[in-house]
Amino acid sequence: MATSAAVEVLARGALTVKGRLPWSSNATFLVEVTLNGVTTRGVYKPIRGERPLWDFPPGLHRRELAAWHLSEALGWRLVPLTVPRDGPYGEGSVQLFVPADFEQHYFTLREDERHHDRLRRICAFDLVANNADRKSGHCLLGEDGAIYAIDNGLCFHVEPKLRTVIWDFGDEPVPAPLLDDLRRLAAGPLPPALAELIDADERQALRRRARALVKAGRFPTETGGRGYPWPLV
Repeated sequence: MATSAAVEVLARGALTVKGRLPWSSNATFLVEVTLNGVTTRGVYKPIRGERPLWDFPPGLHRRELAAWHLSEALGWRLVPLTVPRDGPYGEGSVQLFVPADFEQHYFTLREDERHHDRLRRICAFDLVANNADRKSGHCLLGEDGAIYAIDNGLCFHVEPKLRTVIWDFGDEPVPAPLLDDLRRLAAGPLPPALAELIDADERQALRRRARALVKAGRFPTETGGRGYPWPLV
């Protein structure tokens, strides 16, 4: 998905806003991006469209970018290609639009065991990224049959913030290949492109969470109800 051609189009192409996406808490726009006769669609999130949060600083697009870099560093290919852009409404991020079956979401996808490996991967990703807002609708079934994790702006906080709908794998062993990838991430310095997007404390916390999941070797459970986002979908 993150081919050099796709990166070039999203990063340098002429950006045209086609409309605002509904149901987003922050201003989010569907855009067309065109370069050298090639046109693709993206999702543009400018800083100007963010609602202020008491626990996250402005610039959530940087966390969207960091989530993509983390997914790529792990080799998990969960997050659609995301690039920084200065668009019509100022600085922000543009993420490759995923053509998807929008009737599907986590609560429907989990009913099919064929999706469980991909959903376990998203679960592990959110544990390490400390995702504070993994709603069911943030899991998209793409036309290619893969499930993608979108809306990753509330990640990487130093304090425990995990809120997710993905608790069905609680107390199951984390698959060995995922643990190997996490060991590799925790063993050395983070990739520079990821490291520059989050601060030093957040970088340390990210590696601590990776090491903790490797040490536990199992997915955590949730029993108190506080670990769920709202709304769920």
